[in-house]
Amino acid sequence: MAISDPLGDMLTRIRNAQRAKKTEVIAPASRLRESVLEVLKKEGYILGWEKSNVRPGIDELNIKLKYHEGASVITEIYRVSKPGRRVYASVNDLPRVYNGLGISIISTSQGVMSDHDARKSNVGGEILCQVF
Repeated sequence: MAISDPLGDMLTRIRNAQRAKKTEVIAPASRLRESVLEVLKKEGYILGWEKSNVRPGIDELNIKLKYHEGASVITEIYRVSKPGRRVYASVNDLPRVYNGLGISIISTSQGVMSDHDARKSNVGGEILCQVF
């Protein structure tokens, strides 16, 4: 069965694994997912990720989750732009998550980046998800 929203599936896997206090979670690989994970790693929400080859043509992402004093670093992670309703914003309309304490992950013409990097680069784009 095909997944209609691969990025939403990965975010749900991360959310469920952190509620179950898992240290790692596995998700199917794609370039968009890798880009989002790279932003999460750069911003300090996960420890890291690595790509492994299951069989020819099939790759998996092994995501290492981050905890601080027993509590997960990610308290909220959810999809904003969905397959049925895409959400775009110009650089002036990029949302601030909890007044700058969280981040929005934006898909821009210059690649996937956090909202404050998009403001620095003066580009808007599709708001993929928000993390706090």
